[in-house]
Amino acid sequence: MAPRLDFSDWWTRNSRKGTPVIVTMENPNYSVLEIDGPEEAFGSMEKDREECEAVLLGLLLKAHCAVGCVAWSATALWALLGVIKKRLISRQGVETQGVKPGRGRLLLRVLRMFLVLSVVALAFEFVAYWNGWHFQKPNLQLPENLRIPETTEIPGWLHSAYLSWLLFRADYIAHPIRMLTNVCILLFIIQSADRMILCLGCFWIKLKKIKPRLDGDSFKEYEHPMVLIQIPMCNEREVYEQSISAVCQIDWPKDRMLIQVLDDSDDEAIRILIRAEVSKWSQRGANIVYRHRLVRTGYKAGNLKSAMGCDYVQNYEFVAIFDADFQPNPDFLKLTIPHLRCDLRHHYISYVLLVIQGNPELGLVQARWSFVNKDENLLTRLQYINLCFHFEVEQQVNGVLLNFFGFNGTAGVWRIKALEDSGGWLERTTVEDMDIAVRAHLHGWKFIFLNDVKVVPNPSETLMLL
Repeated sequence: MAPRLDFSDWWTRNSRKGTPVIVTMENPNYSVLEIDGPEEAFGSMEKDREECEAVLLGLLLKAHCAVGCVAWSATALWALLGVIKKRLISRQGVETQGVKPGRGRLLLRVLRMFLVLSVVALAFEFVAYWNGWHFQKPNLQLPENLRIPETTEIPGWLHSAYLSWLLFRADYIAHPIRMLTNVCILLFIIQSADRMILCLGCFWIKLKKIKPRLDGDSFKEYEHPMVLIQIPMCNEREVYEQSISAVCQIDWPKDRMLIQVLDDSDDEAIRILIRAEVSKWSQRGANIVYRHRLVRTGYKAGNLKSAMGCDYVQNYEFVAIFDADFQPNPDFLKLTIPHLRCDLRHHYISYVLLVIQGNPELGLVQARWSFVNKDENLLTRLQYINLCFHFEVEQQVNGVLLNFFGFNGTAGVWRIKALEDSGGWLERTTVEDMDIAVRAHLHGWKFIFLNDVKVVPNPSETLMLL
């Protein structure tokens, strides 16, 4: 019998790569089963299973993130409701004594009324757009698809009120808003130019290596002036211990330095802890006192004003201020006080040389901030970028060119005479640092900024701490 030379048989014989498997069943109802296929088919099943597991893991991670986001939102909402209840309903921490009706109360009422009307108008707009009430006057020259509805098309008084509100807004509000927008654009241009000039000034300072310097041995070890150190705080449970410890370790004669811990805490437990910490350092030899006000008026400015009213303050020449979340280095006073006590020369290039002999007009020495948790999260990174620009550019350039900048409220040393000549701390404002700086500058006092002297704060890691 001649062999078959069929092409299909030849192709099938050469294309088979699998191993045939024959399963014989004793049950006559089943036929012979032959599995003939590539081994890669089983590998694809394993790959599909791994992909399914990866997808399942991704879904679980997304679900975990969603649950965490919901939990965080619920916590933030609960905290916000607690603050609203504490401030507005229970009136805790709100000063009610000594408040007299006047311009301040009237302005507060006007602002509240404006806020309420704004919320009502916003809700009204939502209702209008939800119902599709679109109305435009012909002379407004707006899209052609919007037209004036006829009187018969107005369904009710609410729609009619909305149309009246649009007419009033177009006739009396649109033009002032347009003018305010132009003013805001102009202010933006001015601010941008100011920032550009400050950046150029910072570049010039870095290029010429300009900074305040002390000539000669102007500070002698036996000439330590009397320095008062103040630490204002209010319910600072987390940071009071580090702050008090750092200030008590400042390298300065104990009999030439007094530390005031100005505690405005309304929590009795926190007051006990702070008082115990002060007592501990007092027993170790630190010259430190604890002060607590029974009547908390004026917030931080009122706290500082009350402390400056003590009789023994007249024996001191300078006052250093640190917030409760700041930890100065032991050499802080040795790096700042000499600028207030001795001759100070700003070394500029030859054609711009400013020399202050004796420096009796210097009222403030401000140090910059340095951070330990700048890489903790996105919020601390943003704070670090913002504050670095503030100190490196704004404070340094204004200090060199104008001898004036805004006091940062902490990490600075004031000449007590400058505070007294400027009227002292005033309780009228919560921005007491800028307020006292402006008044001191208007009275002729000069400031210097030390970019090389750094004090460590703790930037807030969550929005709830800001």
